[in-house]
Amino acid sequence: MSSVEVDESVVWGLLSEARMAPYFANAGNDQGKALELYEWSARISSAAFEVVGHVEVLLRNALDRCLREHYREDVRGIPWFLLPTPGGENVETAVTAVRERLRRAGQESRHQIVAGLNFGFWSGLLGTKYEDLWRQSLRHAFPNSSGKRKDVAVAVERVRKFRNRIAHHDSLMNVDVPFEIRNVLALASCIDVNAGRWLDRCGGVMDVYRKKPVVLADTVVVPAKQAWPLYAGCAAYVCDAGRFFRPIERLAFYADREIKAEVPAVLHRRDDVEWTEREAARLRASGDRFDRKIATVIEKSLEDRPGGRCQVFLLTTSGHPDHRELSAPLPHDGAGRGSAFVQRQRYVSLHALETATTTADL
Repeated sequence: MSSVEVDESVVWGLLSEARMAPYFANAGNDQGKALELYEWSARISSAAFEVVGHVEVLLRNALDRCLREHYREDVRGIPWFLLPTPGGENVETAVTAVRERLRRAGQESRHQIVAGLNFGFWSGLLGTKYEDLWRQSLRHAFPNSSGKRKDVAVAVERVRKFRNRIAHHDSLMNVDVPFEIRNVLALASCIDVNAGRWLDRCGGVMDVYRKKPVVLADTVVVPAKQAWPLYAGCAAYVCDAGRFFRPIERLAFYADREIKAEVPAVLHRRDDVEWTEREAARLRASGDRFDRKIATVIEKSLEDRPGGRCQVFLLTTSGHPDHRELSAPLPHDGAGRGSAFVQRQRYVSLHALETATTTADL
C-alpha cells in the first residue's frame, strides 16, 4: 500500500458533504472511518457487479437458446426476435433500438443484438403476457426452478433491482450483500447447478464483505432452549416484562450449542402484556393485526407462562423480504458449566453472523 500522505479533508470536500453524510453517520461522526466506509462501498459494488454480470449473461443465453429452438431458427434461417412473438410490440421496439445503435457503429450481428438487449428486456419476457410462451418454451431455461413462471419472474426481478442499484452507484453500505448474492447464485442454479457453483467459486464478494470497516451491532442473540420451539411454532420471542434491550433490528437464537441459521427481523415489539386467556380473547377481537398475532402467541405459550406479564417480539419467517438465514448454524465449542455462548443476551452484527464459521469468530 502507498505510504503517500493524503489530506482527507480536501478529498471530503471534493466528494461533497451531502454525499458523505450517510457514511459519516454510520461511522459515528468519524471522518476518517467514513471515508474508509465509502471506499469499501465502492469495492463491494465492483465485486458484486462482477457476479451479477455473469448471471445476466447466463440468463439471456438460456432464454435465447430456448427461443431459438422454439421458433426453429435453424430451419427458418431467421432470428426469433425478427419473427412475430407474443407481446411482439415490446420485442420489436427493443430489438429495433439495439439494431439502429449497432448499425451506426457498423457492428450489427445476431450475437451483438442479443448481447445488446438489456436485463429489463429479458426479465420482461417472464411477465404475465408471456404465460403461453413460458409453458411452451421459456420454462426449459430454468430446469431446476419450481417450474412456475411467477416464481422465476420474482427471482429475476430481485436480481435486476440489485443490479440497477449497483449500476446507478447507490451505496451498498446498508444493503445485506450476502443475502443479495445468495439470490443471484440461486437464480444461476435454476439455470444450471454447475453455473451456480462456478459463480460461488469465482466471485470474491465475501472476501470484500468481511473487510467492512464499520459494522453496527444490530442483532441480539438470546438463549433459546424454550424460545426456539416457540419461534418455530408462532414466529415470536417472549421474555419477562421490563427486560431491557438496546435498539436492535433482529434476533438470533442460541440453542443446542449453536446459533440457529434463522435470523428474523423484528416486526413489532410490545412490553408489559398480560399473559392470560382473558387478554388473549380481548386481543383476538381487535382489528389490529399485531393484537391478533399476540393473542395467538399467548394461546400457544400460556402453558409455559401461566399468568403474569410479558414482553413479546413478533418476528419474520422465511419468505419475508426482511428475513435472513445464515448458510449454516454457527456451532459453539465451549464446554462445561457457564460456557454457553450467551447466558442472557448478547449483541452482534448481522455482518459478523454472516461472515463467521463458529461462535469463536464473533
